[in-house]
Amino acid sequence: MRIGIIGAGNLGGTLAGLWARAGHQIAISNSRGPDSLADLVATIDPSVRAMTAEEAARFADVVVLAAPFRKPEALPPPLAVMGKVVIDAMNAYTESGEPMDLGATTSAEITAERLPDARVVKAFNTLRADTLRSEGRLSTPKERRLVVFLAGDDGRAKSTVSRLIEEIGFTPVDTGSLVRGGRRQEPGSPIYGKPLMPSDARRILSLRG
Repeated sequence: MRIGIIGAGNLGGTLAGLWARAGHQIAISNSRGPDSLADLVATIDPSVRAMTAEEAARFADVVVLAAPFRKPEALPPPLAVMGKVVIDAMNAYTESGEPMDLGATTSAEITAERLPDARVVKAFNTLRADTLRSEGRLSTPKERRLVVFLAGDDGRAKSTVSRLIEEIGFTPVDTGSLVRGGRRQEPGSPIYGKPLMPSDARRILSLRG
């Protein structure tokens, strides 16, 4: 599968390495341009390609948004992701690290509005990058792996993302629709930032209704 990662920070670089080692073709981008990514690409995997955000999006079957949510200009143009699975791994924080006040809406809903023809799935935003990098357990039964949550309205898109989660040694747990399930993954929620086993994750979600 071709995966385009928008954002070359800790999360983007981590996911690029994990999926490259799982056998996928990876393109990665940042706001400064491909030339600035030479050193990073060399440390991730020699197969990873550096591109612009638009090039990475057009190259990909699945696009991962790992850029700062507060910088929508870093995202690819809507036409570049039309009909594609887009994983929204962003959280709404200010530059100083404070949660942004989004009113009654969520970051997932805003991302879907910015990219209206994409098949948006919220995922990979509740665990730290170092946890993703070190805690994948491919040889462990799924019920004993840590959880990566996902939410969305497109069943086939969620199935694709679930496979990508499992391929790097985690277990997908569905939090629901993009609106309701995305809200469950927001900073400050009971599941945000907490490494959880599937049974504990499902219990917390059931208690929240």
